This record gives sequence, structure tokens and C-alpha cells, in this order.
Amino acid sequence: MKIIVLAGGLSTERDVSISTGTMVSRALRKKGHQVLLLDVFLGIGKEGDPLCELFDQNTENTIPGGSITRTAPDAADIRAMREDQSNCFFGPNVIALCRMADIVFLALHGENGEDGRLQAAFDLFGIRYTGSGYLSSAIAMNKQLCKQFFETAAIPTAKWISMKKSERIAAFADTGLSLPCIVKPCCGGSSVGISIIHTQEDYLPALDQAFEFEDEVILENYIKGREFSVAVFEQKAFPVIEIAPKQGFYDYSNKYTPGSTVETCPADLPDATAQKLQRDAEAAAKALRIDTYCRVDFMLDENGNDYCLEVNTLPGMTPTSLIPQEAKAVGIRFEDLCERIIDISMNKF
Repeated sequence: MKIIVLAGGLSTERDVSISTGTMVSRALRKKGHQVLLLDVFLGIGKEGDPLCELFDQNTENTIPGGSITRTAPDAADIRAMREDQSNCFFGPNVIALCRMADIVFLALHGENGEDGRLQAAFDLFGIRYTGSGYLSSAIAMNKQLCKQFFETAAIPTAKWISMKKSERIAAFADTGLSLPCIVKPCCGGSSVGISIIHTQEDYLPALDQAFEFEDEVILENYIKGREFSVAVFEQKAFPVIEIAPKQGFYDYSNKYTPGSTVETCPADLPDATAQKLQRDAEAAAKALRIDTYCRVDFMLDENGNDYCLEVNTLPGMTPTSLIPQEAKAVGIRFEDLCERIIDISMNKF
């Protein structure tokens, strides 16, 4: 098959996306496919360049970035790299190449790539792509909507509120929540802009930090306990994986710094607890109408109660990512996992 692996872009998760795209490209080439790794924003070449030979070369190529550091990349720096300085999200030849491919493997994370807008555009262009459609992608990306769907489907989640920048609540006591509390951007990913607050003094700086990324934030009661994640493929849960950072919480740095987090799969849990997490993960995917694959994140409190945090519709496939570890636990190699994502996504079309 001719496959575009689409990565990069302008989101705060750009470097994570490029790491995912690089890993996936290598895996699909090993399976015998013609693969081109492509930056959705920077594109390749100039309009009018011959494109067919790009698939025929089928050699590993790189795109700028991909080295995951402790801080997210600056979108202004990425914009400055684009030769034509266009403000169009799709770079030169991106749409043309995607239309030439049998399918596009979406290795994008965060804004524009994971929030349904790109999926909607591809539907209009007749481009086949991996992962969920535009509607479920948009719902899952917006934590306020996601929480509302959880509540409607009786999926346990922590007490929460949303807050707009123009309507910020000055005193934490007026939020109706309890300390400690999580503050995070409404539509962000990879834990960028997230804070755990313990006092009123922590509250306003945490709001300021989250509002740097978006005009709406989510506050939710902090759940003290253990963190888990469950991948769901075609409505069926994989084994549960436990995530235990050696220091602090599972933030951007701990997610992508090798050795900073202990990950155990299958998680050391009683069978009944593991099965409950798997059922709730499947229910969350169903509630959001996710039809291919996703990853559902949970907290388990000290009394054994689970709380669904969020759903990721384009989970990472980096060297430290969770889904490849869950797949390995049931005997699925990384190369086969990538091809399985292609297969189940093609079924939609």
C-alpha cells in the first residue's frame, strides 16, 4: 500500500507527533508498504513538483523536530520555517499526496490533528485516514464535552467545572471544588499546561499558566491513588497498564523522558478491578462513538474506586508510549500493531 504518515503541525505536541510518525513509518516499511513521512504544516517541495516518485523512493525521510525535550515547542518558530510563509494549515503538496495514498496514518497529536477538524477536511477531500471520525475526535479532545458524555453514560469521573478566561473565578473557595485540585487546558494534550494546586496561593498562577494555552480550562478534584490506562481496539479492551512516575505526576516530562516512569503491564490488580477498568474503558469509547481505537486514562483511589480522566483518540506511538506496551502484553509486535490500525481504519471506508 501507499501510505502517508502525517505528523508534525503546530500544536504543543509537535515533537511527540514526529516521534510517533518516525516510529510508525519505520514499522510500516518493515511490513513492505511504500511509506512517506510528511509534516502536515511544512509540507514538501513546491506546488507543481512531481510527486509520484516520492512513494517510489520509499526511503526513510525526516522532518524537523522530534527530539522531545522538557518543554513544548514554540509554534512561532515552526511558522518561521515554512518557505512560502502561508497561514494555511496544510503545507505544500500535503493534500495532493494524501489523495494519492491508499490511506493516511494520522500520527498527529493535539490541536488541529486530533480535534476533528483535519478529519472533517479529509472526509470532504475523500481521503482515507486512520482513527476515529471528526465527531468523536472533537468530543474526546474537548474535556468539558467529554466529561458531560461520561456523566450521561454513568461513567465515573472526578467532580469538575469548566471556566472561561473572561469569566474566571477569583477565589478557589467559590469553585465548589476541594483541594488539592487539578487545573488544565480544556483541549490540550500530553499534560501541557497542567498543574496540581494545594492552596489558594497556587490557584491563580495555575489558572494563568493554563490560560496561556487556551481560553477555557477544566478544574477537577484531585484523586489520590494509582494511575492506569487501557487501550480499546474495535470496542475491545487491551490489558490494563499502570503508570507510576518516579517523581511528581505524569506530566509532559515524565511521559516522554525514558526511565522517568515505571509502567507495568498487565497491571498488578485484582482480576475484578482490572475487569472493571476494562469495562469502563469500553463504555467510554462507546459513549464517545469511537469506532477504531483509543486510549482511556483512569485514576484508582485508595478505596478502589476508579475515575475516568479522558480519552485519547490518537494516542502516542513513541518509544515510551503506552499502547505498544499493552499490545506487546498480548503478543502483538509493534509492526503488526501499526498494520492492525491500518486494517481496522480501512474497514470504515
